[in-house]
Amino acid sequence: FIFSYKGKNHLVKKDIRCKDDVFTHLYTLIVNPDGTYEVLIDNESAQKGSLTDDWDFLPPKKIKDPEVSKPDDWVDAAKIDDPEDVKPEDWEKPEHIADPDATKPEDWDDEMDGEWEPPMIDNPEYKGEWKPRQIDNPDYKGPWVHPEIDNPEYNEEEAATLGKYDEMCKIGFDLWQVKSGTIFDNIMITDDPEAAKKAGEELWAVTKDAEKKMKDEQDEEERKKAEAEAKKDEDEDDEDLDDVEEDEEKEEKEEHDEL
Repeated sequence: FIFSYKGKNHLVKKDIRCKDDVFTHLYTLIVNPDGTYEVLIDNESAQKGSLTDDWDFLPPKKIKDPEVSKPDDWVDAAKIDDPEDVKPEDWEKPEHIADPDATKPEDWDDEMDGEWEPPMIDNPEYKGEWKPRQIDNPDYKGPWVHPEIDNPEYNEEEAATLGKYDEMCKIGFDLWQVKSGTIFDNIMITDDPEAAKKAGEELWAVTKDAEKKMKDEQDEEERKKAEAEAKKDEDEDDEDLDDVEEDEEKEEKEEHDEL
């Protein structure tokens, strides 16, 4: 949902998912004078919240205190290297070694081909980069949280006006869809949520059961058609197999007659 406020478009910060099936659905947005809102899908609540929290109409109510910064001696590393852990003496092994099974080709000419070197292979004894084990940091103080203060640019009186409109007579659609075919109709703007719900029941609810029944019948018809085509292909395969067996029997009989 996008609201236009003071000449700018503001997209909702919450994820409100639309239905992604093939059926018709009813979407309702209720904006209340107290600055709250609710989204209904098929006349059931799908999301709710406040305009100030879920849209960036206004500057944030709280900001980080610019006079405060993290102390220089603040330790926020929960783990540290164990100072008593040492790398084993036999740890250092090369990642790749010369293939011990490789031999110099008989036709290798040092003068023409250069000095022969065996190909390299992964070293089975290679252990990777050594790192000391980690232990709890005794000086750990936890993550530092920047203190917040009231934002002097936040206007409480302006926030109280959000959701209050002298008129609401415009609506638009900004869409991105994978495939075409989506249709929007029966758009209603009203200040009475119950009237909107009643209109939805009259225009959408009366057809949804019949729509589902029609879809089920179409799916059943397509299923039967797919089964019939699969059986037809199976029968044709069986006929081809019978023809092959008949040809083989005929060839065997001819060979026997020749003998």
